[in-house]
Amino acid sequence: MDTTQKVAVVTGGSRGIGAALVTAYRELGYAVTATARSIEASPDPGVLAVPGDVAEPGVGARVIEAAMERFGRIDTLVNGAGIFVSKPFTDYTDADFTAMTGVNLRGFFEVSRAAITAMLSRDGGGHVVNISTSMAGHADARVHAALASMTKGGLEAVTRSLAIEYATRGIRVNTVALGVIRTPMHPTDPGGVQAALHPVHRMGEVEDVVRAVRYLEQAPFVTGEISHVDGGQSAGH
Repeated sequence: MDTTQKVAVVTGGSRGIGAALVTAYRELGYAVTATARSIEASPDPGVLAVPGDVAEPGVGARVIEAAMERFGRIDTLVNGAGIFVSKPFTDYTDADFTAMTGVNLRGFFEVSRAAITAMLSRDGGGHVVNISTSMAGHADARVHAALASMTKGGLEAVTRSLAIEYATRGIRVNTVALGVIRTPMHPTDPGGVQAALHPVHRMGEVEDVVRAVRYLEQAPFVTGEISHVDGGQSAGH
């Protein structure tokens, strides 16, 4: 029986969904490296907190280097860091574009490149989980989401590409595409506006996301999957 402790890296790990995933992976017995722009050291010796903005060149590699130095391996990467700015397309600014592509695309690219390199350095494979939005594949006239669709849609495309590229190397790549989840970004829903975006007429809860990621973590025959956790949003209204 392999008793080696597995290691997960979670970006955007300081609050909301990311923080809940740090806890979830600890409950699965993993050591965890968590990163965010503002993240405090954890009293748990099994959690390494690495402050940093994944949109900045070099930060992704530094996070993975820190995880390898502390724990010696990477088994799972959860790309949880993300930005969603809703505006009419012509109102987006260059700063909006830089911010969203920086976190949603560069952040993914640099962390994932370093993490997959670490996974390939030993036998046993690994798992990459990306957090996306159902808006990437299901436009809604009520929500202006062009930049989110462009950047997160890129994540969904690269999920399939990487899943095939590394299928014979034991590395799985999956995405969880979300509806509106009750987090510090959306703590309440005055008038039920957010709930109305979903056919089930409620917002998602952080635990809904955690369950989906835990399922994918424990489903070794699933790769290249875009798993919708959106209250039926992607199926239609």
